[in-house]
Amino acid sequence: MDKQHFDRLVKGVREMKRHMAGKTVRGARTTELPAPDVRTIREAARISQSQFAKLIGVNLRTLQNWEQHRTQPTGPARALLKIVASNPKAIEALHG
Repeated sequence: MDKQHFDRLVKGVREMKRHMAGKTVRGARTTELPAPDVRTIREAARISQSQFAKLIGVNLRTLQNWEQHRTQPTGPARALLKIVASNPKAIEALHG
């Protein structure tokens, strides 16, 4: 590897570090979707915390952390919450 390629590689790694630290990096785009309001979604479905946690397959403490905004749901849980948010009666499909 010649010096020019090495210098470009080092520059790229430094830019990646800045990006991961939340700093602006030229050419990098991020899209952050707002976290779902889990409490509002659960209350719209008219269901208790323990029942809701059980239906969506998460620990009660995890659900409480989401509702208190200490952590955020990710992956399939986030997708399921989006479905329930758009149609609170969709939670009934999980009862079976």
